[in-house]
Amino acid sequence: MPEIRKDPVFGRWVIVASERGLRPNEFKTASDDCNGVYKCPFCHGNEHLTPPAVYSLPVAGGKSWRLRVVRNKYPALVPGGNGCGQSDGIYNRMDGIGCHEVLIENSRHGLRLEEMDIEAIADVVRTFSLRTREIKKDPGVKYVMIFKNHGMNAGASLAHPHSQIIALPMVPIMVEEEITGAGHYFKEKGACVFCDILKEETGFKKRVVAENGNFMAIEPYASRFSFETWLLPKKHLSHFEDMPESQVSDLSSILKNTLCKLHATLPDLSYNLIVHTMPVQAPEAAHYHWHIEIMPKLSHVAGFEWGTGFYINTVPPEDAAAMLNDGKKYKL
Repeated sequence: MPEIRKDPVFGRWVIVASERGLRPNEFKTASDDCNGVYKCPFCHGNEHLTPPAVYSLPVAGGKSWRLRVVRNKYPALVPGGNGCGQSDGIYNRMDGIGCHEVLIENSRHGLRLEEMDIEAIADVVRTFSLRTREIKKDPGVKYVMIFKNHGMNAGASLAHPHSQIIALPMVPIMVEEEITGAGHYFKEKGACVFCDILKEETGFKKRVVAENGNFMAIEPYASRFSFETWLLPKKHLSHFEDMPESQVSDLSSILKNTLCKLHATLPDLSYNLIVHTMPVQAPEAAHYHWHIEIMPKLSHVAGFEWGTGFYINTVPPEDAAAMLNDGKKYKL
């Protein structure tokens, strides 16, 4: 059973999950495989290498699948256990309860998310929403984290396109800080900060990467990382899982467009993609606006960043947007 421990200084929680260290890593050399032949657990025909699917979509005819969701074989958190906190001297801890799922986006090993057609990407988006709505039926789940690690430098251990869904028994401190900051802005300005960002970027235009009827992709004004990109719905909504079906196609289209631009500009792109949303048990909020953040991994967070909490961005967001829109390759 994983364990969650609370830092007494910052109040943040740390998951201690030793089994995570046992998960396979495709990026290791073939000599690390006892048979000398790597078998991807996410490819069609290797379904026996993963836990049974909790959700899947069949291909036409129903003889195979085009999308699968499985429990993570090496989870950060697991169902069951004791959800009550326990004292450990001056410290606090609890069982690592929750759930950890893997969404296998397609059955083809090398097919990246942005290379899929829009309807297939829409299936991924719908599944994120569907699984979140299902998971949050458990009142003990406070937050559902949806994210994608693409590439070795972004922390992926398998190259086969996949995303992850982790249900948490508490709201992460970074999420609380973001929501609190949005709340302060709302109290001062009487408006959602993300709605105002959309208005500002619509007028300024030079940080806009892509746009359609329901979404806008921007390089944020205070980007922490080079080519950091946000996808924002134009209509205010605080919970991702409440996104109407009428917006799914536009989100899939702008996600495909944005990732294509990032891959064209940044050779050998690795990135982290994270859905930012309200805690699942919280009511609709006027001050918070769900969105997606994409962080290309072009450099490592080092001593200055860890020591200060400041980030040093070497590519101004205006320049990043221009390069992405022009298809100009960025040289590291």
